[in-house]
Amino acid sequence: MQSPQSPIPRQSAPEPGARRADNDAGLGDALAPVIGGARRRAVRDGDRQVDTAHLLHSLLESDPAVRAAFGDGPRIARLLGYLVQRSIGYGLRWQGRVEDSGAVPVVPGAAGFSPLASAALEEARERAGRRGEQAGGTDLLAAILADPRARAIEVVRRAGIDPREVCPLIGDRPGVTEECGETGR
Repeated sequence: MQSPQSPIPRQSAPEPGARRADNDAGLGDALAPVIGGARRRAVRDGDRQVDTAHLLHSLLESDPAVRAAFGDGPRIARLLGYLVQRSIGYGLRWQGRVEDSGAVPVVPGAAGFSPLASAALEEARERAGRRGEQAGGTDLLAAILADPRARAIEVVRRAGIDPREVCPLIGDRPGVTEECGETGR
């Protein structure tokens, strides 16, 4: 008996020498459960692609440093509550549409990450690479917060949190906070 195939399949390995923003290489062991959780959430929500809000939701569930960046318990509860609302109803407004950066053409019906989620993953990889490390949760959070067009930013704002307040709380790791929030939100 064959198992049902996910509408958002795990990406296959790239050809040697090819560069793919959708793959998990260089993201580190800490982000493996985040990527897996975001993929499952997108499938469960009926979304065509994994977007930055899926990544944020998964980060909050799995990374204590990311939760700490958002401050106290009531703020986290409000943010998680909003993310859950999005997944059970609010997200319907976004279903069928791709989170688009405008920088690359969107391929209709393509599975995988939205253009902004792909860019955030690549940015997290690059941030960590500058330190000679693999990417972690705070790298991905900083990358997500660096793009004001990200759905995750809309979710954070709707939860009553200013994304610029989160950047200094990410931590004092070099290369993480310098670029977070520099987009003039």
